[in-house]
Amino acid sequence: MPTSHHPPTSATSMDPEELGFDPDALRAKYRAERDRRIRPDGKKQYRRIAGDLDSYAQDPYVEPEFTREPLHDRVEVLVIGGGFGGLLAGARLRQAGVRDIRMIEQGGDFGGTWYWNRYPGVQCDIESYVYLPLLEEIGYVPRWRYAPGEEIRQHARAIGRHFDLYRDVCFQTQVTELRWDDTELEWAVHTDRDDRIRARHVVISSGTLSRAKLPGIPGIETFKGHTFHTSRWDYDYTGGDAGGGLHRLADKRVALIGTGATAIQVVPHLGRDAERLYVFQRTPSSVDVRGNRPTDPGWAASLAPGWQRRRRDNFLTIVTGGQADEDLVNDGWTSTARLQQKLIPSDSYADLPPQERERLYEIADFQKMNGIRDRVDSTVGDTATAEALKPWYRYMCKRPTFSDTYLDTFNRPNVTLVDTADHGGVERITENAVVVGGVEYEVDCVIFATGFEVGVSGVTSGFLPVHGRGGVTLTEAWRDGPKTLHGFYSHGFPNLFQLGPLQNASSVNYVHILDEQAIHVAEVLAEARRRRARYVEPTVEAEAAWRATIREKAADLYDFQAECTPGYYNNEGMPRERSESFGDGPIAFHELLRRWRADGGMDDVLVV
Repeated sequence: MPTSHHPPTSATSMDPEELGFDPDALRAKYRAERDRRIRPDGKKQYRRIAGDLDSYAQDPYVEPEFTREPLHDRVEVLVIGGGFGGLLAGARLRQAGVRDIRMIEQGGDFGGTWYWNRYPGVQCDIESYVYLPLLEEIGYVPRWRYAPGEEIRQHARAIGRHFDLYRDVCFQTQVTELRWDDTELEWAVHTDRDDRIRARHVVISSGTLSRAKLPGIPGIETFKGHTFHTSRWDYDYTGGDAGGGLHRLADKRVALIGTGATAIQVVPHLGRDAERLYVFQRTPSSVDVRGNRPTDPGWAASLAPGWQRRRRDNFLTIVTGGQADEDLVNDGWTSTARLQQKLIPSDSYADLPPQERERLYEIADFQKMNGIRDRVDSTVGDTATAEALKPWYRYMCKRPTFSDTYLDTFNRPNVTLVDTADHGGVERITENAVVVGGVEYEVDCVIFATGFEVGVSGVTSGFLPVHGRGGVTLTEAWRDGPKTLHGFYSHGFPNLFQLGPLQNASSVNYVHILDEQAIHVAEVLAEARRRRARYVEPTVEAEAAWRATIREKAADLYDFQAECTPGYYNNEGMPRERSESFGDGPIAFHELLRRWRADGGMDDVLVV
């Protein structure tokens, strides 16, 4: 029988006695918990790591005094970013026959998120067999179902070697300006190493989790102890490695600020190894069963050619609400597919009347979250701590997390959970303490697990100035909103391609999305080479038509997100009125791109 993750179409009772819970009471509880955490400053409660805080962004994995001679040359394609997006762009361009590629990466090696994040317990929450790209091309099967960060980082390096991307890469380098030369039909690229590079095409994949952020807590600069962000873990201070063993914390009192996906992985190690651990929480994460296990060698040996694409496509189909003959991954993501529509919409449930669909979503959501909260009660011994760890919100208000050790850590006598919800977060930091509600918690070290500026790239923020035709900047061209064709390129900015989540479709398995984007860009560039096109640039009409499509298709998630507890999914409790995502979802979007390529769409962008 086919596996279906559609909501049930039969009537579901709203009677509390039949359900075993009261929907009205849960809605009221969710709203009260949201209201405890709403802050009028929204995203402004965080501080960008720059200026006096720049030390939090320094690279701990390279020699600090690195220098090299500036480059003054030309390349056919310059790729900005050495994470999986940039690596996939480089790999797919190589497969399309492009040999003259240069990559520029801020870090000291390939890996992106997995280069920077090497904290204890770092691990991917998507199954490795569908998350790690190009497994068959590399000839590798991951050692674990959910791969640890170091295995992922090494796989990124293997992609760089396999596709000869190390040959002409500039590490420890940031692009500081892109300027189009309409006479030479190429980009002038400037970097912080005084490079002056000319590139016919530029592909930008600077990442959606590349800029760490700090909370705007008064007194951060006055603390006399040790501090760092989890994305720059200081093993010189803690001892150990990503596998744990933080032996230098045995006599240290440690504060961890933040309880999102990173903290879920870090807390078990800190709780085991530190003399004292204080976990400062504004909003608890939902924590489901992880169930990681080593890869079965017999299963790995049985895999037939094309196995990864089949498994990856199967996962995407199911988590976006489609039907499949079998659930090949069968984990916490695929079992909650219907609930994920509240973050990543698709057209899979369009056959149900909207009111009925919403009612069934909500009941299924309540049931799932009740199970998550029951798990807290059955795991955490102290009643008050357990109550504070319960997530009171809809399932996709925050990214779900999975751990078999996080909740148990709060049973340790040396671990204290400090709930900051009624105080607007941490109140201040003194020379030797973290203060919440007037209570001082004296600590030797403060670790910030406060995440990243999600979805903010150098291009969209203006941090990386891009000057197109006539010197017009991209931020000027987009002053009344993004203008692209399919999210990849914009009129007035020839031969410039962007990978990312803007005006296209996304998924919880974001590397799959990046691969489809990289394939598309490589196909467009290959066709441009075949036609000897002068440049690639969408027409004004094609760009306007796609913008209208986005407006027409964009799902209205405002009401849902407005009821959510504050977090990065809903712009810290201030959701945007309009989505810039393709509302029919990633499967429909990928099929749209394939049809566009096959049915003459290239004529919209290639100028011969």
